Amino acid sequence: MSRETDDLAQVKDNAHSDLDEDLEDLALGEDYALNPEFVSDVVDALDRGDAERLRELLGALHPADVADLMGFLSADAREELIPHLDPETLAEILSELDTEIREEVLEHVPSATLAKAIGEMESDDAADVVDDLEADKRAQVLAAMPETERATIEATLAYEDETAGRLMQREVVAAPQFWTVGQAIDHFRREVDDLPELFFDVYVVDPSYKPVGAVPVSLLLRSKRDVPLAQIMEQVTEIPVDMDQEEVAYIFDKYHLISAPVVEPGGRLVGQITVDDIVGVIQEEGEEDILALAGVSDAGRDAGVWGTVRSRIPWLALNMITAAVSASVIGAFQGEIQKLVILAALNPIVASLGGNAATQTLAVAVRALASRELSAINALRTVGREMMVGLLNGAALALVTGLVIFVLFRDLRLSGVFGLALMINLFVASLAGAIVPLTLDRMGRDPAVSSSVFVTFVTDFTGFFAFLGLAALILL
Repeated sequence: MSRETDDLAQVKDNAHSDLDEDLEDLALGEDYALNPEFVSDVVDALDRGDAERLRELLGALHPADVADLMGFLSADAREELIPHLDPETLAEILSELDTEIREEVLEHVPSATLAKAIGEMESDDAADVVDDLEADKRAQVLAAMPETERATIEATLAYEDETAGRLMQREVVAAPQFWTVGQAIDHFRREVDDLPELFFDVYVVDPSYKPVGAVPVSLLLRSKRDVPLAQIMEQVTEIPVDMDQEEVAYIFDKYHLISAPVVEPGGRLVGQITVDDIVGVIQEEGEEDILALAGVSDAGRDAGVWGTVRSRIPWLALNMITAAVSASVIGAFQGEIQKLVILAALNPIVASLGGNAATQTLAVAVRALASRELSAINALRTVGREMMVGLLNGAALALVTGLVIFVLFRDLRLSGVFGLALMINLFVASLAGAIVPLTLDRMGRDPAVSSSVFVTFVTDFTGFFAFLGLAALILL
């Protein structure tokens, strides 16, 4: 009878496994994006109140995919889904959610459930979630947590946002420098519950708990038990607790780090940063720079209309002012345009090509500044290179477009004026695309935020003035 029971249980397990695989195939496409059909199945299950079907659907997804799913659901659907998530699952999902959606989700999770979920998270992720809570609910959640966990989160929140202190996790693996490999391994096995969920290095510390080296886990496992840690430890790159997260990401990239110890001003070890945290920072900073180049902020899937308007309209207003100044150049040459109407048709082409050339240079310069590839050391060489590029591009385009204009209008002087104006504007555009972000960076401003407005103004003004001014001198 026992044999038959075991066989039946095995059949059920196999059937359940096959079901999970089928659901996973249904959920994700070849590009690992959620399939619309799967999202529709989740919505249908929510509408029917089918808790069992929801558990099957959600159970087939990775927490990151569940977080992605939440972004495709309406606010009402998310609210209905939350009660079906246990604290352990909720803990895995919260750290993956977009900030706007997470704040909304947190409003609907009971404080007691949320306290349990936060207790399952790493200290850095837990602090991020608590930081998103409203003051009243934050107090309730912290009061429901064990004193040790509460103190850890409060200590993390004491650091400035977007610094190493907020990015780090306080759980670290450390060992005194007089230990051997065998002593370290035996100790870690005894204290397995205190180990971080993910770690790559064992930090070797002196009596004052300052890191003096690190032993990669791979090296620790390959070494003999009687070898002292001090003999095999490697040099570490320490991260000050108040360092900006963008600077931390640069150090990780430059020195190819997997993890790094975080130290207080006195040098004492207080936490660690691992590469999985840095991947998020690099993505976040990259998205910020891309959006800033366009003069917008992050409008997520659930961004409100008025919030998006408020973030974009200041730059549009500034652009309107600079465009009006550029347009005044056209007004100053109104008489010349009336005498030769074709100038009105060709004028925007010069400004447009200059704007595109400036955007190319600007994108390269901002990326180089962000990655520390461009500084005062090589600024002159970089600017000189961009000037030559602009001049050569201008000459090539002037030759082609000048020939086209001559074929269309049979006017050699008009072709020459257009070609010369184009060369001037592309030269100035390349110069401005490099100089403007460098200048803003030296002034302590973010070059990604405001460079595009000023560069566009320069290219429009120069394009209009060069073309119409040369036309007035040569053609009229």
